[in-house]
Amino acid sequence: MKCLVVVAHPITDSLCHSLAQFAIQALTEAGHEVEVEDLYQTEFLPSLTVGERQSYYNAPFDSSATPSQIERLLSADALVLVFPTWWFGFPAILKGWFDRVWAPGIAYDHATDLGPIKPRLHKLRRALAITSLGSPWWVDRLLLWQPVKRVLKTALLGTCAPACRFEMLSLYKAERLSPKEVELFCSRIQGKLAIWP
Repeated sequence: MKCLVVVAHPITDSLCHSLAQFAIQALTEAGHEVEVEDLYQTEFLPSLTVGERQSYYNAPFDSSATPSQIERLLSADALVLVFPTWWFGFPAILKGWFDRVWAPGIAYDHATDLGPIKPRLHKLRRALAITSLGSPWWVDRLLLWQPVKRVLKTALLGTCAPACRFEMLSLYKAERLSPKEVELFCSRIQGKLAIWP
């Protein structure tokens, strides 16, 4: 498969970057074609431009500032997102990537009657989100009901790529992990990616 790996962490020697490199290696060794979108390294600007916002409901969407990012998304069979969860949400740069690249006419179409949007990412078959959190698992799962997972599964992939099989791996208490715990988490990444067709 053609796999797009999107990395969203500002520090290149961070845990997230290590997890991203592990995922890239696992995909490559499995024979997949891998393309990497490192949002901080490419200095991706997360804010919608005036033209983008003004064209949001007036086709066509102004995609003149993000053609390469859109092309990579549309050509992908599989998507791997690697990012930290901050304040139980996406880093601003990743949220901006969704805002500017998963746009109308690209990831979906507006319904003419203000009903549900119509998906366009029919090529996308698999997606894996890999995230690190400072909190313990029970805060994310029991108190907040996994907000990042719900947005990815329901709001983004569920509406723009409903045939895509989505999974998520969350590494909790990320600032206090032993090398062995990180190694065990990497084996979980390997297990998920090993079964991709």
